[in-house]
Amino acid sequence: MSLRLATFNIENLLTRFDYTGFRNQVRQDRVLRLFDIRNEAEYQRLEEARTIALTDDARQHSALAIADADADILCLQEMDNMAALQAFEYGYLFRMVGNGYRQKYLIEGNDSRGIDVCVLMREETRDGQRIECVDIRSHAGVTYRDFDLHTADPAAGFNPDDRVFKRDCLELDLRIGGRPLTLYVVHFKSMGPGRDGMDGRQSTMPVRIAEARAVRRIIENRFGVGKTADKAFAICGDMNDYQEKLAIEGDRRSGYRFIPQKEPLSALDTFTADGFAVNPMLRRPVDDRWTLYHSRGPEERHLCQLDYIWLSPSLAERNAHRVPEIIRAGQPFRTLFPPGQEVERYPRVGWDRPKASDHCPVVMTLDV
Repeated sequence: MSLRLATFNIENLLTRFDYTGFRNQVRQDRVLRLFDIRNEAEYQRLEEARTIALTDDARQHSALAIADADADILCLQEMDNMAALQAFEYGYLFRMVGNGYRQKYLIEGNDSRGIDVCVLMREETRDGQRIECVDIRSHAGVTYRDFDLHTADPAAGFNPDDRVFKRDCLELDLRIGGRPLTLYVVHFKSMGPGRDGMDGRQSTMPVRIAEARAVRRIIENRFGVGKTADKAFAICGDMNDYQEKLAIEGDRRSGYRFIPQKEPLSALDTFTADGFAVNPMLRRPVDDRWTLYHSRGPEERHLCQLDYIWLSPSLAERNAHRVPEIIRAGQPFRTLFPPGQEVERYPRVGWDRPKASDHCPVVMTLDV
């Protein structure tokens, strides 16, 4: 029996407007800076119009990407709340895939912006096996003290009683045609801007390392230390980190070069250490594993994998010949594709926006 499992950072699927840009230019959309806005009421009116106009195309693209993934179980990140999820499904996703995701699970987490992780599931797999959620648990309340993850280093930026997860680690016990599968859905700390002489990735690395260690601790507490290899579990989500990247050099006139580079340190080393979990994306060519294009101008551009479906060793071995798929048709035209990887974009995708998301969905067919 097979199951299609997917993860997708849908990028700010919100039911509310953000007016903070009126007083904080860092949060102000670039198009509004072109206009002379005289007061906050006028700013709010224009921000509402801008957001609504952009969102319709963007959510059509998001729904098309999800339809192309054609997953039985879909893990989403950056979802506002259950109302947003239901509105998106009814107004957009239903038009693409029909009434497919009747099971929906979302628990409010820790994010200061109110974005959460959630899971959508069909009632049956494509080959007719029943999909059941036996239990669901939030780990949003776990602190550094709980798992002895705190450090005296002030540069780490957290206290023992701080919560580890910036959003959550959502744990679901599933039955697929009667067979067990445990799913962990996460969205790790974003990289953000640099500080204290370090770039954004380095300065936020301690938080993601703690999050990864907490996920591993949750799994080992569940199944036993040293006893996880033969269990069926998957860790899905936006990890906001990578162990390798494709650095991009060159320009439009002379052409681009895509150079694979290994990272000396990653939060994800916690998962690969001693074979605890397997990243099946490594079965793809080294230049074809990316799920996000990062650019801060010509001097800082790369492609990397931020979105993962980590498999337990036994699940990876059972699916040794399966390869993850990456849905890239919703990427904006500014994304630089390595030679031979270009895809036909969805209608009305723009240079930077609208787009399905800044992330690409990842989907994998698994024999469970």
